Amino acid sequence: MKYKLTAVIIIAACVSLHLQAQDTVAKRLNNYMLAIQKLGFNGNVLVAKDGKIIFQQPFGYRNLDTKEPLDNNTVFTLASVSKQFTAVAILMLKEQHKLNLSDSLRQYFPELPYHNVTIRQMLTHTSGLPDYFLFMGKYWDHNKIAHNADLIRLLSEQKPPMLSKPGVKYHYSNTAYVLLAAIVEKVAGQPFNAFVANRMFKPLHMTRSSVYTTLTDHIERIPDYADGFTLSDSLKRYVPANTVAAFKLVDYLAGTSGDKSVASTTADLLKWDRALKNGKVLNKTDLDSMVTPITLIDTAQKLYYGYGEELGKTAFGNYITHEGIWPGYRTILTRYKEADITVEVLSNNESDAIGTSIALTNIMFHKELVLPYKHIEIKLDPEKFTAYLGNYLTPSPMQLIVHNNKLYRHKDGTPDIELKPESATKFFYGDASDRQIEFKIDTNGQVLKAYLIASGIRSELTKIS
Repeated sequence: MKYKLTAVIIIAACVSLHLQAQDTVAKRLNNYMLAIQKLGFNGNVLVAKDGKIIFQQPFGYRNLDTKEPLDNNTVFTLASVSKQFTAVAILMLKEQHKLNLSDSLRQYFPELPYHNVTIRQMLTHTSGLPDYFLFMGKYWDHNKIAHNADLIRLLSEQKPPMLSKPGVKYHYSNTAYVLLAAIVEKVAGQPFNAFVANRMFKPLHMTRSSVYTTLTDHIERIPDYADGFTLSDSLKRYVPANTVAAFKLVDYLAGTSGDKSVASTTADLLKWDRALKNGKVLNKTDLDSMVTPITLIDTAQKLYYGYGEELGKTAFGNYITHEGIWPGYRTILTRYKEADITVEVLSNNESDAIGTSIALTNIMFHKELVLPYKHIEIKLDPEKFTAYLGNYLTPSPMQLIVHNNKLYRHKDGTPDIELKPESATKFFYGDASDRQIEFKIDTNGQVLKAYLIASGIRSELTKIS
């Protein structure tokens, strides 16, 4: 009896320590989010361990004009996080032997001029199909709402050229995923939104989720929908994304689906994440194929694409992720496989969802963070920049250069980002991301060490030339 009582006491103590640890982590997550909220973050976040919610909170407003507050039931457009639902729809039909991944696009749409494009290539962004955003921007009447059938018709009529031969290069393709949704409709004999609702949302009790194709096409507005806002440089304030001339596509491409258009909440996304992990939507063979690295996206980061998912590995283990970008929105859903940690960030004012997700992940793995703060630019003699110029590893290569008496971070294949001085030795990124570069110099002004602070993590930079 004595031993049994001792065991009970030990178990109770362990449970208590575990709960205290979770409470501490939740407080750190909250402190980080409060800090970035002061810098403009607006959106909802959820962090879970083993499917159990550790932290779930809204920060800011559902509509930044009316100041209607966000809550945990608020529905966000997921943008490209939607692609995994399209991939699952295709794999479900494959399991029913209604299609094969080796099937060609022209098998379903013979009117299209693109030969030797397979469903598998479309899933993995190696189809080489033209960018429909650019194509529809040129040929489509911007006063009308385009749907998937309109895209197919224009592709067959105008025949825009391929970006590359099928299966040769990685070209992220929204076009391919719209056409995949169209294949689902043709094979299943029902609209894409109905297929996803009947086969995924309803069985998984994702009651707040839908394929929400448009705000203006006579479709009832979703209750508690988060309106997308973007920062106007001229007005110096957030405005509805569809009021910005450069974002007119928000209206005329609102009717296309498959590449975007799923709307959901943080709670529903956790149900989806659990269902994928636990094999409730696909058999093991197809689930494994979905999250198998197939197409190399980034050599330095060793980031790959599977079917509707990006796959990578860090010091924390293997992870499955996808981000979404659409005017007014930034979203990301990530799960670290071995630790079974899920992180969701949904923003409706284009806040840095990826950086926020990385910071929350680091907290979950008990890393110390540099809390974000408001950066104030100072005047600095451009001659001071000379000591900092050169090539660094982050671990991917980057270069510090001067242009028009300003310091910039240069990376091949990406736009240069201005580094604004907040002191003689510390610079912050001018793209509103939570990143800084800090230098330690000797008495002669030579660099002793350099550090990158990104998403709260401070790491040493290696100067190679």
